[in-house]
Amino acid sequence: MRHHEGMATTITLVRGDITEQHADAVVNAANSSLLGGGGVDGAIHRRGGPEILAACRELRAGHYGKGLPVGQAVATRAGRLAARWVIHTVGPVWSAEEDRSAQLASCYRESLRVADELGASSVAFPAVSTGIYGWPMDDGARIALAAVRAADTAVTDVRFVLYDETAYAVFAGLADG
Repeated sequence: MRHHEGMATTITLVRGDITEQHADAVVNAANSSLLGGGGVDGAIHRRGGPEILAACRELRAGHYGKGLPVGQAVATRAGRLAARWVIHTVGPVWSAEEDRSAQLASCYRESLRVADELGASSVAFPAVSTGIYGWPMDDGARIALAAVRAADTAVTDVRFVLYDETAYAVFAGLADG
């Protein structure tokens, strides 16, 4: 656990649907277009409603005209979600030829940096890049937990929300170790 001005970051694992989390910020595993997609991204846009997409379109019309780069994070309002904000981060697509783990770790670090800027104390993360982007779950979980543990953040409540029992078991095995 990291301490920041006397506060510790508690990491909790939750088996369930990230769109149902009551947290200051929910992290979306977005694609660089920011305009919605499959997996967690599609679920967040469906559940959060058109306000999130509208906010993402504003970002694309402004500073992120070419889209959000891999490993970066940006926040929007959360629409109908039970969170105040959605922090969109773009994970790398897994590659057997190229080690992209620094980019994946950056997703977590940058998301927490944005959360700090927002004043968020609770953040719910999915397992970024482990779905359609093909990142092996055990390695993705290892990188996620290490990045959050090493982050210098004022966020006191970090939740990893795992959609299925397999992902939960992998994270639980590493979190205890």
